[in-house]
Amino acid sequence: MRAPAFWWSAKPGLFGRIMIAILSPLAALYGRAAARRMARAGSRVTAPVICVGNFVVGGAGKTPTALAVAKWLKRAGETPCFLSRGYGGALSADGGAHLVDQRRHGAAQAGDEPLLLARVAQTVVARDRPTGAMLALAGGASLIVMDDGLQNPSLRRDFALAVIDGAVGFGNGRLLPAGPLRAPIALQLKLSSAALVIGEGEAGHAAASLFEASGKPVFHGRLAPDANAALRMLGAKVVAFAGIGRPQKFFESLEACGARIVARHSFPDHYPYRPPEIAALQRQAEALNALLVTTEKDMVKLAPFLPVLRQDLPQPEALPVGLVVEEGDDLRQLLLDVVAKFRGAGRLSGEIKM
Repeated sequence: MRAPAFWWSAKPGLFGRIMIAILSPLAALYGRAAARRMARAGSRVTAPVICVGNFVVGGAGKTPTALAVAKWLKRAGETPCFLSRGYGGALSADGGAHLVDQRRHGAAQAGDEPLLLARVAQTVVARDRPTGAMLALAGGASLIVMDDGLQNPSLRRDFALAVIDGAVGFGNGRLLPAGPLRAPIALQLKLSSAALVIGEGEAGHAAASLFEASGKPVFHGRLAPDANAALRMLGAKVVAFAGIGRPQKFFESLEACGARIVARHSFPDHYPYRPPEIAALQRQAEALNALLVTTEKDMVKLAPFLPVLRQDLPQPEALPVGLVVEEGDDLRQLLLDVVAKFRGAGRLSGEIKM
């Protein structure tokens, strides 16, 4: 589904105010249920668990952050394994844990985000996080990087990094379905170790101030397009499409590269594209003499039917982005300290036995 506009507005219009009033009782019930669920004790495994999550539904930059964290840890000699629910994929539907194989699995099986993660490190998809963690450790992982899961209490985390979109922060500050929050702010703040604000905006500054007031570190970053891909976009006409949490972020990245967007198409997050839809976008790009550009996350979903698209029309291509953290050295050291502290503490009671 697409997030309604009133979720992200501090001063919604009449329609938004009416919808918030109607949905607030449901939001209160949802908040109480989320609080009860998150209060449960989780299982402890025999390796550090680092969670990269966010407070709200939709994209905040979790996956680029998880990728950056894993790369830092690999350079430090660790063997990280990503743990993902595998949203939108069939593998996690059976309740088991599965190792993502890029040669055999597409987005329909593994989900779009796990396929991106698997390019950097071993990736396990599992609805049940402790089961997934056991498979990761059995495969030789020295630690686990959990992509999302801040609100999932089943696996105890040693460090939880809350990723915040600076442009929207916590939205209207209300719980689902009256707003985008996945659990009460105070509870999520308590369970977070630090915050990473990606991009600028007053909403991001306001969210960061809550962490600072709690004495928790705040880091700042931005998503930077790949230099070669950005050069290709410079001055080019582009038909842009994206099925992510906030497609507008992708369009802004294209324009920051100097692209001239002549048509833009927004789809819901994790959207399952069909060949006729991409064929129609190809024809539009051809008619406008434009490039056809999407996100890396969307591109992995197109892979199965790229060979059947007309090759004489513009082919879909991705604009890769990477995370740049202003205080990158500090955040890397903080993560390494967490790992060292875990190992220095020795085996803890309640661990899952391998």
